[in-house]
Amino acid sequence: MHYVRLGATGLKVSRICLGTLTFGSPAWRPWILDEAAARPLFRQAVERGINFFDTADTYSGGASEEVTGRCLAELFPGARREEVVIATKVFNPVDLAFDGVDHASFRRKPNLDGLSRKRIFHAVDASLKRLGTDYIDLYQMHRFDSETPLEETLEALHEVVKAGKVRYLGASSMWAWQFAKAQHLAQAHGWTRFASMQNHYNLVYREEEREMNPLCHDAGVALIPWSPLARGFLVSDPATNTRDSARSEADTTARNFYGRTADLQVRQALHTLATQRGVPPATLAYAWLLHKGVTAPIAGVSKAYQIEQAADAVDVALSEEEAALLEAPYEPRAVLGHS
Repeated sequence: MHYVRLGATGLKVSRICLGTLTFGSPAWRPWILDEAAARPLFRQAVERGINFFDTADTYSGGASEEVTGRCLAELFPGARREEVVIATKVFNPVDLAFDGVDHASFRRKPNLDGLSRKRIFHAVDASLKRLGTDYIDLYQMHRFDSETPLEETLEALHEVVKAGKVRYLGASSMWAWQFAKAQHLAQAHGWTRFASMQNHYNLVYREEEREMNPLCHDAGVALIPWSPLARGFLVSDPATNTRDSARSEADTTARNFYGRTADLQVRQALHTLATQRGVPPATLAYAWLLHKGVTAPIAGVSKAYQIEQAADAVDVALSEEEAALLEAPYEPRAVLGHS
């Protein structure tokens, strides 16, 4: 495994981050793995050198944080806590289930979601309790909150850092102007700035290359994109369009996001080059992201071989010509993933 600094900070993270959306409670989604099934995958990830783990308070109604905390406590007991980097997120409601639906429709009770001072102060303490730790390494805005003054959100996030509950701050999918405004306000007020951006970025969704990625590269902000395999679309069989996971079979969001003619052509180019290189398509898709300056793509897994394919990507170098072959079929598209 290779390690790099998280943006302009001194924090060292593995080039692959293990996402934990797939771990928690099957009652939340039928394809979620419970703690017993998740434990060996955490161990395997650690054995491959992964030290960076990403979850969110909303995943499995909080159960993902609980499973992540217990599994990592077993693998990094006591003083070894310093060896692991735990990231979680705040914005979406914790006690309501949703996937691929307008999140706003689930805002039925006040103060249970969003990024107000009240919500952030409550949410960070709840996440700490579920994770079983006394600090969070990377605390991220899961989405931009247009209903709360940005200054209120930024000051509250700064205060949880100063209270020692959080080490670094991150953000997730939003417009580049919103992120630039947040960074400017934080700097102007002397508040903690964001060290990372977790955005939607993969071979069949490259709209982030227009504004957000250049902004982050210029400002020294780490890119840790979600959905690096386009929710399994990129690794599905081009001949049959079948995927090897229970989540893929039930994932209506993936079918809404991906599947244009250009997407099919990108996927075919990926599989063709993967065959030529003698590596799995997933490994090549991760390697392309690393080639594009991504710090650590977030790999969601449910099987052991998926961890191996992700971890192997750090040793796969792409030439500019190979990257161009993968990128050539891409066609611009509408922005996806900000809500």
